[in-house]
Amino acid sequence: MAPTGLSILWFIAIIAMIPLALWLLKRSPYGASIGAGGTGSATRTVSSMQLSPSQRIVTLEVGTGEARQWLVLGVTPQSITTLHTMAPQELPPAQNQPPVPFAALLQKLQHKRPDDAQR
Repeated sequence: MAPTGLSILWFIAIIAMIPLALWLLKRSPYGASIGAGGTGSATRTVSSMQLSPSQRIVTLEVGTGEARQWLVLGVTPQSITTLHTMAPQELPPAQNQPPVPFAALLQKLQHKRPDDAQR
């Protein structure tokens, strides 16, 4: 019974080490540069507009501090093309608000619809 108990103990120890290793990686300089959306990233998506199922226009903010710039990119499956480069702009207040949850939109539409019981 000892080998089975020892195997279970090692299994639990290894499973417990996975979150610890991920936490340490996230705080290391290498881990901060892995994720594009991480806090150490110098790139941020400002907006994206889909033109067709395979084409879109994306505005990215690159750099930090005074070196920040916005890049307007045309993105297709075959290539990414820089369409325009400009200084960072202030976003209109409507774009600074978080998107409305789908459940709230659905509830709002249901209240506008006449009751099916009245038919």
